[in-house]
Order: sequence, then structure tokens, then C-alpha cells
Amino acid sequence: MLYKKLATLYEKLEGTSKRLEKTYYLSEFLKKTEKSDIEKIILLIQGRLFPPWDTKELGIAANLMVKTISISTGISLKKIKEEWKNTGDLGNVAQNKFSKKKQQSLFKKPLKVNKVFSNLRKLPDIEGKGAQDKKIQYISELLIQAEPLEAKYIVRTILSDLRIGIGQGTLRDAIAWAYFKEELNLKYKDGELEIDKEEREKYNDYLEKIQHAYNMTNEFSVVIKVIEKQGIKGLDDIRLRVKTPVKMMLFQKAENIDDAFETVGRPAAFEYKYDGFRIQAHKDDKEVILFTRRLEDVTRQFPEIVKYINEYVNAKSAIFDCEVVGYDPQTGNYLPFQSISQRIKRKYDVKKLSKEYPVEVNVFDILFLDGISLLKEPFKKRRELLEKTIQEKPKQIVLAKQIITGDKDEAQEFYSESLKRGEEGMMAKNLSAEYKAGSRVGYGVKVKPVMEPLDLVIVKAEYGEGKRSGWLTSYTLACRDSSTGTLLEIGKVSTGLKELKGNGVSFQQMTNLLKPLITKSSGKIVKIKPEIVIEVNYEEIQKSPTYSSGYALRFPRFSRLRQEKPLDEINSLQDIKKLYKIQRGRL
Repeated sequence: MLYKKLATLYEKLEGTSKRLEKTYYLSEFLKKTEKSDIEKIILLIQGRLFPPWDTKELGIAANLMVKTISISTGISLKKIKEEWKNTGDLGNVAQNKFSKKKQQSLFKKPLKVNKVFSNLRKLPDIEGKGAQDKKIQYISELLIQAEPLEAKYIVRTILSDLRIGIGQGTLRDAIAWAYFKEELNLKYKDGELEIDKEEREKYNDYLEKIQHAYNMTNEFSVVIKVIEKQGIKGLDDIRLRVKTPVKMMLFQKAENIDDAFETVGRPAAFEYKYDGFRIQAHKDDKEVILFTRRLEDVTRQFPEIVKYINEYVNAKSAIFDCEVVGYDPQTGNYLPFQSISQRIKRKYDVKKLSKEYPVEVNVFDILFLDGISLLKEPFKKRRELLEKTIQEKPKQIVLAKQIITGDKDEAQEFYSESLKRGEEGMMAKNLSAEYKAGSRVGYGVKVKPVMEPLDLVIVKAEYGEGKRSGWLTSYTLACRDSSTGTLLEIGKVSTGLKELKGNGVSFQQMTNLLKPLITKSSGKIVKIKPEIVIEVNYEEIQKSPTYSSGYALRFPRFSRLRQEKPLDEINSLQDIKKLYKIQRGRL
């Protein structure tokens, strides 16, 4: 496939904010995509070169891209940087500069998707002396051969900033439209999806099957290949695979213990809601792989967890759902997530960090055991299998603390105990429920103190003054509109961080996290690529015309980083509206 076709699709997708229109463009494109190209195309549409659990990174920062554009066009670094400062988009800069390039080859070969994909996938493996020059060479080769529009999206792909507004839901729907249009009698006309009422239920069922298949594989290309060979029925046969992460089951929020019982039934299993970070641990004989909620492979960062699983798990193959909690090596006291969060991203000084910030693995579910999927088994049985499979070793690997009761007072006592211990609250789980990968279906709920903290993403930041100059010290936060995926601003936070390193996150540490994500500067204010999720405490939610969400947080305060939390799991506008009503006694 010619890369120009993909770049043209990108341009169409970027040019509309309408989800149905995006779905239509995508579906038409997928229908015309050759089977041999589908894996590459699906990754590239998502702005990726590798699946999310692959640890390879392109390692191209914005400044290196500026240098590459300069070398490829013959235009000075100064001019490239000036335009970048004004536009905040190096993709647009590349398009503009290449369109003005005086010497255009008359005999340029059309750029193919395979060539772009191949060149960019080589970048992570280039190391050692002269590595930067070699990377520039591979990228320049593409840019020089590219047309201006192609250059725009090559640059954006390298910087992981496509800006085409395609989420998993849109891609899922596009697959249904592309492969089952006639079967479902789908018609797209004048910006609307026309579908008979009797077909709507069938359509929703197909979407659910595609979503479930994706939750099990985390690769839409795998889903498409099954559909091409076996149709919609083939998706029912997709099974768990050890070493391939599955979407973790999500949990709803219960207002109180009565609400929890109403949702999950009596009796229920109650467990501590630990103040740590969630991992999915895969064991295949002696090989252990650890995945975060974002499906990132963090095995290298936690060698002690690999050791614990190999020593204390009585199984040849298994998949576990766990919460990793840090503790003080001197006192043995459990620590808040913030104290160990730095270990998630650090790939160096691993031994030193594991001694300074040791962790305990709290296992609360099992999905797979010795070749058998347990997803359809009731939670009670899965817990029993856990108890037989894991030999508990305090401060290394243990089962999540649990009671089973239908008594409210007993549940309340357990809840109070969890809070006294410094945990976030407790979980309530339906004893008969299966494990529903990637879904928030009410099989389990979390009970936390009101008002619950919010998980929001930083979209802008502002440099401080005086002794805080040089640091980004004020952060504009956004929630997510769950119906459109749009990020909506809800306020600013500047308190809760430290001026010096110590307990908690410092302004310097936050600045170091945010600087590589700056996409545009305007005086002291910078626009930030939405990747850094933080937990925020506040006194009240107020209505406000100042922010695009229509709401603002009163006295917001930074609580902790939530680097393990993906963008599609931050609090939604719908959550905000519900909390606003709750605090006023309207719910």
C-alpha cells in the first residue's frame, strides 16, 4: 500500500470531530486494505509501531526531530524552531517546510507503508556510538522521499502524536462496519447511521463480541484475521494466551456498604483496596512477565516479583491479577503508592531501587491455571484455587485480605480496619461472578470515603516565579467526556507538591515528567501532551463557565501520580456530574 493513501486517511480523520464520520472513513479504508498489510495498518492508525506491551521505544525526542527536519530540508534550526514555537506541531512544520523545498526530485519513488514501517521499527535497536546520526539517517530517508502531507504524519507518528482522534471504540465500530455492513444492513447517510430497530440489537451484540475479542488479545489485527477466516462466530473461540495481556476487569464505585450489597449480592467477598498499583502477572514455566493496566511490560523493573512468583506459585502456567504495595524496609510499614511509583518507569539502578523501595504482591484473582481458562468460573472458586496455588510469604507475596459476609456491621468493621491501616477502602465482590475482561459490569465494586479523589490528566502547565522559576508549578487538569472521548478542562492545581525532594512529588520531579511532553509554548504557559494522570483531592465540585467541562474543583490538591492509569480510565464528565449531585444530596 502507498503511504500516501494512509496519510490521506489521517487528514480526513483529523478534519472531522464527528465520530460517525470518522467511523465511516476508517471502515471504507479497512475494506480496501490487503490482508498482508492489516497488522501494520492497524498499528499505524493507533499511532504505534509495536503492540502496547512491547518495551521498544523509538527514542526520538522533539529536539532531535527538529534537527532531522533541518537536515532533510536544508532549512536552519532557528527557522524550524521558530515555526514550531508558533504552531506547536512539528508535523505541520515538516509539511510546510517540505512544500517550500526548492529542489524536489522529479523521479521520487512513491513511499510505501512497508518502507515507513520498516525504517521506523529499526530505530529502537540502534545503539552505541553514532546512534543518533544513524537514526536521523533512517528518518531523513523517509522524509526526503515523502510528499509534504506524508512528512507531516511520519513526524507525528515518530513523536506519538497523530492528533486524528481515533480511540478503541471508534476502531471497534469501524471493524463492524467494514466486515458486517451487509450482514447487519448498515447504511451511513448524511452523517447518520441508518439501521433498522430489529437490527440494532444484533449490531450491539456484534460490537460486544468484537470488544470482548479485543479485550482478550489487545490486538485489533488479530480480531480482524479471525473475522476474515471464521466470521463473527470465530470470535467466540478466542482464548486466553499466557504472555499476552488481557484487559483487566474494572470496578464500579459504590456509595456505601448498603449500595455494595445491593450491587453484588449477599453474602459478598470483601477485600482491602490496596494503595498500590495493579499488575497482571503471567507465568509460563520459569518465565514471568508483568503487565501494568496500560499493558506495559514492567518485568525488568521488578525482578523480585519474578523471583517470588517462581518460588511461591505452585503452577506451571498461570495468569494472576494483583496489587503491588510498597513498604518501608526499616519499619515494615506499608507506604502509599507515591513512594514506589518511580520504580514503574525506571529501567536502571533496578537492584538499588528494589532495596530502597521493596514491594509486596497482593494477589486477588486468577484468570488462567495450567492450560485452563478460569474466566467463566465463579469468583468463589477462583479464590479457592488461588489459596491452593500460592504459598503466602509476608512482605513478598500474599493473598488479598478477605472476609465473606452478608452482615453490614461486619463489613463496616472490615472497612474501618482497612482505612486505619492506610488503605484506600475496600472491594466488594459477587461470589458467583465470572471475570469479565475490560468491563465495568457490577461484578465487583469499590467502597471509598466520600468525596472520592479524582483521577485527571494534565493538559497545560505554567512556569513559576521567584524561587520556583524554572519549574512547572501550576497544572491545568482535564476529565474525559465518555461519549466522545474529548478532554474537558476542570481546573488548576498547584498545591500538594514539594519544593524539595523528599516524601511526595517535588515540583522538579513533575517538571522533569512534563517537559518532554510539551507540544506548544506561549510565554509562561505550555501545552502538554495528555499522558500524566494524577489523583486530586478537593473540597467541593462547583459549576463554572471558566472551564470547558462546565465545572471546577474548589481547593484542589495534588495527591499522587497515577502513572499506571491509562487515559481512557480517568474520571469522566459523567462522573463529575454524578459527584456534583451526590454532594448536594440529590442522589
